[in-house]
Amino acid sequence: MATRSDTPVLDTLAAMTVDSIERCGLDERTFILTRLAALAATDAPAISYLAHVDPAMKANLTAEQLQDVLVAIAPVVGTARVMSAATHITQALGITIALAEAEAEAMAEAEAQSRNKL
Repeated sequence: MATRSDTPVLDTLAAMTVDSIERCGLDERTFILTRLAALAATDAPAISYLAHVDPAMKANLTAEQLQDVLVAIAPVVGTARVMSAATHITQALGITIALAEAEAEAMAEAEAQSRNKL
């Protein structure tokens, strides 16, 4: 019997992603670009793109390459989905930046408190 988790949905999605990566023969860059195209085609929300920001950065993908994917799929998925995807990608990047800034601020505060204790 499986062990209950506090986050069964997230755990399931993570397991599906790992399984997909292990079974796929695409290189890292092509894999991420393909997933982003699929997200755009399904009109996925910004939160779905958020999970792909870090892997895209690790694969050294550029903003131009992301735009190229949207240009390539536009005739198939349509203007509305491509514009929605562009907005959601921008929102995901904004969330990532805000989280990084909050983390940096928290680290700076912890460091300042540590220095004040000395």
